[in-house]
Amino acid sequence: MNLILPIEKAINTLKIYTEMKKLLAIVALLSFGFGFAQNEASIVHEGHYQGKNLYVQNPFAGSGVGFCVIKVTVNGDVTTDQISSSAFEIDFGNLNLQLGDPVVVKIVHKTDCLPKVLNPEVLKPKSTFETTSIAVEGGKTLKWSTTGEQGKLTYIVEQYRWNKWIKVGEVDGIGTPGANNYEFQVELHSGTNKFRVKQIDYSGKPNISPAAKVDSDAPKLELVSDKSRDVEFTGSTLYEIFDTYGNMVKKGYGQKIDCSNLEKGLYYVNYDNTTGDVWNKNKK
Repeated sequence: MNLILPIEKAINTLKIYTEMKKLLAIVALLSFGFGFAQNEASIVHEGHYQGKNLYVQNPFAGSGVGFCVIKVTVNGDVTTDQISSSAFEIDFGNLNLQLGDPVVVKIVHKTDCLPKVLNPEVLKPKSTFETTSIAVEGGKTLKWSTTGEQGKLTYIVEQYRWNKWIKVGEVDGIGTPGANNYEFQVELHSGTNKFRVKQIDYSGKPNISPAAKVDSDAPKLELVSDKSRDVEFTGSTLYEIFDTYGNMVKKGYGQKIDCSNLEKGLYYVNYDNTTGDVWNKNKK
């Protein structure tokens, strides 16, 4: 009787059985991991370190067993904060962060509950700059220096024209607390010019620099329209055109403005340092 074939068959059967057990174990492990991942969610807050900590309201899990938050990471590293309580603090002081450093906070929690960050605004930059100097140099460049910045915020450059401050440009803030220097090319009108910069942070309250004054010896411009389709000035200038209801219908920079699409009637034109010059369009 040949016993080799039955033995080989048994061995092969055992190998198949062993491989199937391994496969089933892998499938079970993956299924468990997938199910575990499905029971987690996360909240992410991004910003810059401003010297203050975050406070988290941490309810019980929906099952009633344990608290909602599973773990907290800051810039990918798990924190050592005491999360097993109804409220806890994410302490940035333990993380060797410098003012203005980027911060990504990830709060991993169970899906049947939802924690809440009580003061997310502390990661948003606040306008704290102080102006050390501001002036117009060379008749065309506004330069200003600051200290005390605690986050990157845009500087809005404004010029005083037509009895109001108007925006003429933007410059990105550096955001570091040391001495920072900026410049912006400006367009002067005839007479005395005034410029300033400001930042507006999450509070909505502007932080405004002192005004820089400079006199221009450029000749005063005039409106020389033929009252037909165009508004024309004696030189290039910023301008605004309003209808009799106070609606702005055109604005920009130039010397000759196509107004063929405007209806006949009276309009008020701001240009150079002139406010409310009357233009009467009486022809098509």
